[in-house]
Amino acid sequence: MDFLLQVLDFFRHLDTHLAEIVGRYGGWAYGILFAIIFCETGLVVTPILPGDSLLFAAGAIAATGAIDVRVLWVLLTVAAILGDTVNYWIGSAVGLRVFKEDAKVLKTAYLRRTQAFFAKHGGKTIILARFIPIVRTYAPFVAGASSMNYAKFLTYNVVGGVLWITLFLLGGFFFGNIPFVKENFELVVIVIVLLSVAPAVVELVKSRRAARRGGDLRPDSV
Repeated sequence: MDFLLQVLDFFRHLDTHLAEIVGRYGGWAYGILFAIIFCETGLVVTPILPGDSLLFAAGAIAATGAIDVRVLWVLLTVAAILGDTVNYWIGSAVGLRVFKEDAKVLKTAYLRRTQAFFAKHGGKTIILARFIPIVRTYAPFVAGASSMNYAKFLTYNVVGGVLWITLFLLGGFFFGNIPFVKENFELVVIVIVLLSVAPAVVELVKSRRAARRGGDLRPDSV
């Protein structure tokens, strides 16, 4: 319970905690941010790490001059692309057998949701998934496990990674220090999270409606 409260506090006061990290560790903060983004995208067991909100907060802090936004953009873009690449090859090596219905992290439900996105959007899922928590972490793993052509995957990976980092990092850089945003940063983080999960919620609602109409919920029928 204490751990969950600490995680919640970190999310609620992301700007403050991130500023403390930058102030305390200086240049090492680049490495810490790199590691978080890499793990959030590259390790299928860490989907709860902050992504969108972290990028926005990092951009806001960069706007104060505490860290260089250009260096940050390069490092985090590399982290996002490298993370998806590692996740792809892990999925290729391990396959889908590690997912279980009753698992705490590797839930079959998450897998089905990601497979449904692939069935509907094809390779573009790698780009779209960048903006959807949890799906973002599982998409490259499923791509690898499903033997998606690597050249095609890499193209979508690079495009998606660049778009994701650019939009949220620069969004924070240009808008994160507006007085209203600074004074209501917790609310802004909540809005960012809600907007990020909205597409997944819409898909879930559609799936449940289809189920009530007698539709087949298997991924290849979504």
